[in-house]
Parts: sequence; structure tokens; C-alpha cells
Amino acid sequence: MSMDELEEMGPIDYLLIEWARPRPTGEIASIVVDLVDRGLIRILDLAFIAKDEDGTVRALEIADIGKEVEELQVFEGASSGLVSEEDVEDAGSALEPGSTGALLVFENRWAAPFATAVRRSGGQLVANGRIPVQAVLAALDALEKA
Repeated sequence: MSMDELEEMGPIDYLLIEWARPRPTGEIASIVVDLVDRGLIRILDLAFIAKDEDGTVRALEIADIGKEVEELQVFEGASSGLVSEEDVEDAGSALEPGSTGALLVFENRWAAPFATAVRRSGGQLVANGRIPVQAVLAALDALEKA
């Protein structure tokens, strides 16, 4: 990737999703594909992780999740090299024993023009965060009761 391409990238986020056994069904695959097709995100890395009952963490191949999960096959080979073995171990430490996880690293392509303009104007991101949906719902509920 050239410096010009890097300069025009949107913010990069990651998500770690956990499923108790049984493993994921692939239901979310079509939604992620739609986000990619519409140019909203670009998948940089997708790693599946298992944490055994004894706490052992290991990377999974899509085929390890189950051949019946055809929807996930579209993500075979989705790797930019950003996610290291150490990252998989770190992500695995957040998982409960006996669970499966997916570590998704993606570019927010929808925000690239804004991020590029900020950088070109000399600005820089100094903080970011997320507000959990549960917190928003609780705040709205509290307002209704007030």
C-alpha cells in the first residue's frame, strides 16, 4: 500500500465477538458482505479463535468452524497481516473458556473523506469511543420516567 493510499484511509476499528458453543452459524456473513459491497467498510483481517475449556487459545481456520457454514467461505484468506499471533492470544484472553471468537479488523471507508480532510488540515484524532446501546436505552428510559 502506497503512502497516498494510506493517507486516504478511513479510521480502522476492530471488533471481538464471542459465541458460546455451538460455534457461529454464519448468519452475519451476508450483512458484512453487504457492508463491503456498499463501500462502507473494507475488511483488513478476520481471525477466528477458539478458547478451550482449559484456557488454551488457538486460531481457527474457517473450515474448522464447520463445513455447513458456507456463508463464511467468502472470508477465506481475509488477512492483511495486521493481526499477529500475539493479537490472537490477547483476543483469546478476553474470551470465556469453551467459546469461539471472531476478531474483525476493518476500515471505515464511509469516514475516509472526513478523516482525510482532518489530516490534510493538520488535525488529528485525540480520542474516540463508543456508547453501548444498553447505555443509550437506559438513558432514554430514565428520561421517560423523569
